[in-house]
Amino acid sequence: MQWLWISIFFGVLVWSGINPHDTFTWFLEVVPALLGIVALAITRKSFPLTPLVYTLILIHSIILMVGGHYTYAEVPLFDWIREILHQDRNNYDKLGHFAQGFVPVMIAREILARKNIVNGKRWLAFLSICFALALSALYELIEWWVALTTGDDAEAFLGTQGYVWDTQSDMALALLGAIVAIVILSRWHDRQIELLSQEPANYNNKSKKEKPA
Repeated sequence: MQWLWISIFFGVLVWSGINPHDTFTWFLEVVPALLGIVALAITRKSFPLTPLVYTLILIHSIILMVGGHYTYAEVPLFDWIREILHQDRNNYDKLGHFAQGFVPVMIAREILARKNIVNGKRWLAFLSICFALALSALYELIEWWVALTTGDDAEAFLGTQGYVWDTQSDMALALLGAIVAIVILSRWHDRQIELLSQEPANYNNKSKKEKPA
């Protein structure tokens, strides 16, 4: 499972870096995925995550890499969807911002739950959602700072496509993604956290059985 995860991650990363639409935009979009895999490698032994969260992180990384390769305004599949549904813009960036809430909220939930930082399921859900929304707001601030620093070079990174409420809708979609994830994944996530917490005990019991008399 671990090697499959790594193979998919780096396979898509290499593909995304081959003749991207805009090299500067590609770099900006894949940086979070690269920082993420470094963090996962550092914490792999000290704080391994549940399979669910590892899978979500991989999916989010792929979304970032695809957006980096084409730019968020020009992903071919969403150009086709725009034509079919008669939309005004390519909405791949909205998928990205939905994922920006859907995935980080589960990472936050796992850390808060396993570290016993929060008592009660409702507080756990609320504070996890707050984290995801705060992260989305921080990302919008980073986009603003990049735009101020680089000028027109950041237009593809911003991906506003002339939509005046782009920043607000991005954060709203991240909030929606966080809420949806909490609603549909919490029970599944709880079962995986419980199984993960039992692994050391299972390993110790197995070692005792195998120990010669």
